[in-house]
Amino acid sequence: MLWNIARAAWNLSMARRLSVVIRGSLSIAPKSGALHDPWHGLPFISSKRFSTLESQANEGLIPPELLTNQTVLRPDHDIGQYADLVTRVTNFHNEDKGFMVLAGDVFDVPIRKDIVHRVVRWQLAKRQQGTHSTKTISEVSGTGKKPYRQKGTGRARHGTLRGPQFRHGATMHGPKPRSHAIKLQKKVRRLGLKIALSARTAEGKLLVFEDLAIPSHKTKNIVNYVSQMENTKKILLVDGGPVDDKLKLATRNLRYVNVLPSIGLNVYSILQHDTLVMTRDAVNRIVERMHTPINR
Repeated sequence: MLWNIARAAWNLSMARRLSVVIRGSLSIAPKSGALHDPWHGLPFISSKRFSTLESQANEGLIPPELLTNQTVLRPDHDIGQYADLVTRVTNFHNEDKGFMVLAGDVFDVPIRKDIVHRVVRWQLAKRQQGTHSTKTISEVSGTGKKPYRQKGTGRARHGTLRGPQFRHGATMHGPKPRSHAIKLQKKVRRLGLKIALSARTAEGKLLVFEDLAIPSHKTKNIVNYVSQMENTKKILLVDGGPVDDKLKLATRNLRYVNVLPSIGLNVYSILQHDTLVMTRDAVNRIVERMHTPINR
């Protein structure tokens, strides 16, 4: 009984909707002023639930190219795949050492400041020491004796001199040793490094050297090389493997020159320096690291 009532109500609702659609489709002809019914001439059939158009009536209204049973798929698009770049390879003496192809999905990705902000915040929070500590009322030095009797003195009631209201007393709700590190997905960290490298490449501040070999450990050698570079205030040298001892000694006393191995290259260090110098080996290792699948 209830099923019949529900089915009758549904049929009535569909009939009302169809009548509203038909009435809304009537329009006034521009010249004669008579009512024009776009449904006129189309055969209707009766149904127990609702009325509809015959399937033969739709064949002339819909273009044949749209009447297909084939599944339409979106074109294949690999996110992060961009055109490769070609850059010139030099050395400290600005000698031509050929060319090198930079992977587009590492050195030419869209710039996203929000990703860079998240990665820098993650780096700074993770390296924060977090050894700050204050003493609670149970840790502060002092006697536990009641300073004076409870009543009769006219003064406020106190049970200890180690409370936070007294000199040399405890600190309430003070900091305790803890880790300030926050979690950040590996793919976001990797994307942040790609964005930082792409930003320096787009600015023309990425230089590729054949190597970072210098004749001696004298600081004046690096000073002379850096002075020849235009619009350079701080420079970051990135080598593929471990940094050469001569290069370490030559740059140790210069605040505007820093050296890192490729494994230590990070977003914050790139942003702190306006010029990034990488060797061929460093570029190859960074690209290999960016293309390595993430271990989950």
